[in-house]
Amino acid sequence: MPDTILYVLKSTLAVLLDVLSLAMLGRAIFSWFDPTEESRFSGFLYMLTEPVILPIRRLCQRMRWFEGSPLDFPFLLTMILLSLFGVLLSA
Repeated sequence: MPDTILYVLKSTLAVLLDVLSLAMLGRAIFSWFDPTEESRFSGFLYMLTEPVILPIRRLCQRMRWFEGSPLDFPFLLTMILLSLFGVLLSA
């Protein structure tokens, strides 16, 4: 029984990580076409992904990392961390 519960939890977490990764990819792609995020779909993707990015964004601001960079490094770091969590989860 505990093995079944663990399997269900790991599977659910893996699906949530996949959905979040796809939402972040969608946000990155839509930012090219709608940089102001005025469309409903862009707003939805922002609402879905920003709570995950925000802690890393605040850490980078507090530590003054990547100041003045044209790239959104907190976004990239979040994508990398999500990928690492996915790999660790599948191990």
